[in-house]
Amino acid sequence: MTRLNVAKPLTLSNGQIIKNRFLKASMSETFAKNGHPNQHHINLYRAWSHGGAGLLFTGNVMIDHTALGEPGNVVVEDERDLPILKEWAKAGTENNTQFWMQINHPGKQSYRSLSKEPVAPSAIPFEGIYATAFGKPRALTKPEIKELVNKFTQTAVIAKKAGFTGVEIHAAHGYLVDQFLSPKDNQRKDEYGGSLENRMRFLIKIYESIREAVGNEFPIGMKLNSTDFEPGGFSEDDSIKVVERMADLGINLIEISGGNYLNPTMSEGTQKGSNDAYFINYARKLKNLTSVPIALTGGFRTVATMEDALANEDTELIGLARPMVLQPDMPNQIIDGTYKTIKLPRLKTHLKFLDKTVGPLSANSYYEQQMAQIATGNDPKYNTNAWSPFLRLIRMHGVAGLMPRRVKH
Repeated sequence: MTRLNVAKPLTLSNGQIIKNRFLKASMSETFAKNGHPNQHHINLYRAWSHGGAGLLFTGNVMIDHTALGEPGNVVVEDERDLPILKEWAKAGTENNTQFWMQINHPGKQSYRSLSKEPVAPSAIPFEGIYATAFGKPRALTKPEIKELVNKFTQTAVIAKKAGFTGVEIHAAHGYLVDQFLSPKDNQRKDEYGGSLENRMRFLIKIYESIREAVGNEFPIGMKLNSTDFEPGGFSEDDSIKVVERMADLGINLIEISGGNYLNPTMSEGTQKGSNDAYFINYARKLKNLTSVPIALTGGFRTVATMEDALANEDTELIGLARPMVLQPDMPNQIIDGTYKTIKLPRLKTHLKFLDKTVGPLSANSYYEQQMAQIATGNDPKYNTNAWSPFLRLIRMHGVAGLMPRRVKH
């Protein structure tokens, strides 16, 4: 019997071996209380590590308690939670699984209820209805930029000390690093703004500082937009140049995504109704530009699509998020031949005037509910009722809950 491509191991440039090609992509768990991880995180990631994926990413872990992307984010800025972080890392690395911490800062993409004065490369606010959810940011000073580089580094060092086997820098989806990369969000006149070389300086300094602190054997990945899909924003040409530069510097893995809150292509995909993985056409352009492994997240539902993407070398890792909430052992099912193509639920209130907006807005909340089910030892509940997750969304965020939120593929 021919061995499936998804079952084959992948060796990174630093020698770390990922046992198969399944990546459980990052999803915000929203379990944390005042930034502290807890038993729910341990239980959830133990379930996923035994579900068969070769590599797990945490939800986006914040580097600064004053800058949260959403309620319930884990914050790691010092060693006060080191004992529970060690337990979390141990659970996520069971079953010979690699477990990386995704580290992030939201910049101006932080709700008013979470950040009284968000920071950004430039003091450019959100426009229209988004201005009601997100406050006007203050432009970072150069000393503050240096301090943020140190915070990213400190979080990575703690992750390594706790037993996580790598880190991923979140440089996509409109968060702070992506804001620096975007000429629309970054209108600085100093060495951090203007040319693409200057706009990627913040990302490069973060990477080089982390690399110096953790060494060459500890892998560092990056989540990067193919494009923001915003006029005047971060373009595909820009993205390709960033990939080439980061590859030259020694980045170990690049996860491709796209869009931001204003254009949430990361959750909608590039072709609605298509079985193709999101951003696969962009990934193909990278084939001859870099030997750094590429991970694609979003859109993978059938084994055939996964196998084709790997066989064609369009990607080296198959990123799964929402499907692995509903089927935590999906990789095991695929490898042992028992998997049946999953169909994600379309949430409805059965009120036409609400369903155009409530279904998509409730989706993240629905998957957060299902992660909580797993974390408490229960099976996920497959249903299409939008009311429960919608009301949960309003309880957590108020009116701001009606705005697009961080994607869960």
